[in-house]
Amino acid sequence: MWNKAIELSSKSHPGPIVHISDNPMDEGKLLIGFESGTVVLWDLKSKKGDYRYTYDEAIHSVAWHHEGKQFICSHSDGTLTIWNVRSPTKPVQTITPHGKQLKDGKKPEPCKPILKVEFKTSRSGEPFIILSGGLSYDTVGRRPCLTVMHGKSTAVLEMDYSIVDFLTLCETPYANDFQEPYAVVVLLEKDLVLIDLAQNGYPIFENPYPLSIHESPVTCCEYFADCPVDLIPALYSVGARQKRQGYSKKEWPINGGNWGLGAQSYPEIIITGHADGSIKFWDASAITLQVLYKLKTAKVFEKSRNKDDKPNTDIVDEDPYAIQIISWCPESRMLCIAGVSAHVIIYRFSKQEVIIEVIPMLEVRLLYEINDVESPESEQAPPLSTPVGAVSPQPIPPQSHPSTSSSSSDGLRDNVPCLKVKNSPLKQSPGYQAELVIQLVWVGGEPPQQITSLAVNSSYGLVVFGNCNGIAIVDYLQKAVLLNLGTIELYGSNDPYRREPRSPRKSRQPSGAGLCDINEGTVVPEDRCKSPTSAKMSRKLSLPTDLKPDLDVKDNSFSRSRSSSVTSIDKESREAISALHFCETFTRKADSSPSPCLWVGTTLGTVLVIALNLPPGGEQRLLQPVIVSPSGTILRLKGGILRMAFLDTTGCLVPPAYESWREHNVPEEKDEKEKLKKKRPVSVSPSSSQEISENQYAVICSEKQAKVISLPTQNCAYKQNITETSFVLRGDIVALSNSICLACFCANGHIMTFSLPSLRPLLDVYYLPLTNMRIARTFCFTNNGQALYLVSPTEIQRLTYSQETCENLQEMLGELFTPVETPEAPNRGFFKGLFGGGAQSLDREELFGESSSGKASRSLAQHIPGPGGIEGVKGAASGVVGELARARLALDERGQKLGDLEERTTAMLSSADSFSKHAHEMMLKYKDKKWYQF
Repeated sequence: MWNKAIELSSKSHPGPIVHISDNPMDEGKLLIGFESGTVVLWDLKSKKGDYRYTYDEAIHSVAWHHEGKQFICSHSDGTLTIWNVRSPTKPVQTITPHGKQLKDGKKPEPCKPILKVEFKTSRSGEPFIILSGGLSYDTVGRRPCLTVMHGKSTAVLEMDYSIVDFLTLCETPYANDFQEPYAVVVLLEKDLVLIDLAQNGYPIFENPYPLSIHESPVTCCEYFADCPVDLIPALYSVGARQKRQGYSKKEWPINGGNWGLGAQSYPEIIITGHADGSIKFWDASAITLQVLYKLKTAKVFEKSRNKDDKPNTDIVDEDPYAIQIISWCPESRMLCIAGVSAHVIIYRFSKQEVIIEVIPMLEVRLLYEINDVESPESEQAPPLSTPVGAVSPQPIPPQSHPSTSSSSSDGLRDNVPCLKVKNSPLKQSPGYQAELVIQLVWVGGEPPQQITSLAVNSSYGLVVFGNCNGIAIVDYLQKAVLLNLGTIELYGSNDPYRREPRSPRKSRQPSGAGLCDINEGTVVPEDRCKSPTSAKMSRKLSLPTDLKPDLDVKDNSFSRSRSSSVTSIDKESREAISALHFCETFTRKADSSPSPCLWVGTTLGTVLVIALNLPPGGEQRLLQPVIVSPSGTILRLKGGILRMAFLDTTGCLVPPAYESWREHNVPEEKDEKEKLKKKRPVSVSPSSSQEISENQYAVICSEKQAKVISLPTQNCAYKQNITETSFVLRGDIVALSNSICLACFCANGHIMTFSLPSLRPLLDVYYLPLTNMRIARTFCFTNNGQALYLVSPTEIQRLTYSQETCENLQEMLGELFTPVETPEAPNRGFFKGLFGGGAQSLDREELFGESSSGKASRSLAQHIPGPGGIEGVKGAASGVVGELARARLALDERGQKLGDLEERTTAMLSSADSFSKHAHEMMLKYKDKKWYQF
């Protein structure tokens, strides 16, 4: 009891116990620290206190010197007290590491509490005293610090987050030997830092683990499995050059455990887009997560130096560079991003450093309105099953809208982009380098609408993007706008809703797209977006589909904000571009061979096809224009279009054409140029032996259903209604077990897969309810039965729907602990052994066991030893198989013991027989002899 430990006559309670440890040289001496400032050295053998040490300030932690003759305490007033074990009256030394020493010899000013202290010794020099806290109260706003005191030097190391705990790594595991500290592990609230004590300046070790995926909040992510094998080394090589200077030259010192040797060997890459405009590439192969490369997209824009100087970024209150959509071609390494300020940047990968004098830039003006037709015919759409006839309009010449004025004639802001591109030379490091910046501009005093869909194709040299106003196609090789049309104009005369374009009006409702915050999980409904100022957002990104769910907080379920029927159209909502796919297929029914084209999906369930007429490759590609024109082909589905893909007659996926990566910043030789001229883009053409009418299948997935359409006849071959009561949030066409399937994630929490091209249901599993928009925004499928989403603002959740991966999961996990040889215990030396100066061990079982202390009270917990180690845990977790294995092992052990017992019994019988025989012979020998004859 506390009063027996301190003094039986003591009436004041010493407070809770904050420290307990044994003397490193004598396990029979226990040091007990009470919060009030009292420390007791308790003798376990004599069961009484040897010494009592009292200080007038509260204690936070205690640490021993390795010789067991001194210990150090940290206190709430920012002081450290060092005590001799045999001198309990007063401390040998009192230190205030961060206190101002007064001239008159007065006590230094009190400081903040020292929460933890460690006392580590070294053979070659002064001991290390390492502590957290203890700063002066006048250091307002200073970051949390770790202090390292070594001899006369005191180093203060600032941390980015609050210190939770720290631990000193030493050369020996024995507390009674010189510790020889070499590093300090500091656990922060959101990080883990290792400090090198052996190097001047105490630099930190470079952390090999991504402890923070959210330096800036994650706003979108994409997942790529089975990538080209040279991608990860290429990204790692350019990422290694980005490392900051000032790290320790030594390797990361914590090296326990083993990686799992799983059967999966294909490379996997995760790309995360962040609120500050940065993009990170992660190696996600097997179960690792290693950052490869970081790209800062905001470097191409001017940053406002003054708070008042931000005339163009006012459609976004915070994070104007936040990444909204990522489009990446792994084979060509072309990267395209769309940001929240209605900007698009195209990047090309290069291993060479370049300096560009002027950043190429295009400004695009996208704003189209419709006339409200009051006739009853305008409210009726044609039936879903009726295909609209194909009409081929005249090709549209390339057009561009340069920024000529900052305001229109009536004083409204006009032709102004949201961000200002740098006009000074830009140094671009090896890695991804900006090829072209595209920005949507203000029109008639209204800000540009956010981009809802994006696609890039390296073989065609084109990038396409769309929003609720229309679509734009850009040739990034020639830096020209090829097509800039409103969604209604894509239909031509085949518009099922009979809408007519008209000039912009001044008071216009913003888009029907609600605003969602993926970090907070909130949705701003459409009816709250009444003015252009509602386009302002603070890290809020719109979903890429016009059909938005509303979050019902009461029951955590989603309900539709309006009817998803495509037979009626809300006059206030607009048809946004929701899906884009470059391909080489049949654009019209009468086509006899495939040709390059772009398939466009909208939020009203329409698929439109745009034909692409590309010039020959090589130098001609840079001189002749690309002709793009709507083909007139229109297909209809229920719900907004999410994903499109193409299959050949054998059911294999037809990938989009791509150009393999090559270094563009190195001068090409003549031979290489000739090869490139002759080289055709990588594409797939149909076999001539197959019938033309069955050359390809188009797979289209919408929020409600999926269709497989035979090309070029455009007949619906297969159809599957995915959900009636909910809607699909994400659909992907993925490769799994040497075949292709459609994977869908619904708002009701179900994950479903369908075979292709037959659309037979393969899997329907209730996985998780959609509780916030973060999951809806970041969920994505990839090849080989893998998927991921952001389960919280700081965590990526990976999942699998592949049986093969599930079977290999245990092999992939690896081992946390690996056996190592125990280092030799410190040598006591001759004199220490002779005079008893070495460490003394204590048999705790003998001291506290039943033999000396009697039986424990029935109310005390009893330790029941179980199967130890990792193997025991694995066996316990394996269910019936584990029980059978243990039973079989027990039977084997029992049989072995019985066999040993039988052998021992046989040996004892033979030994007894031999002894009896010898005894009988001895009796016969001496039977007739007298005693004097012996």
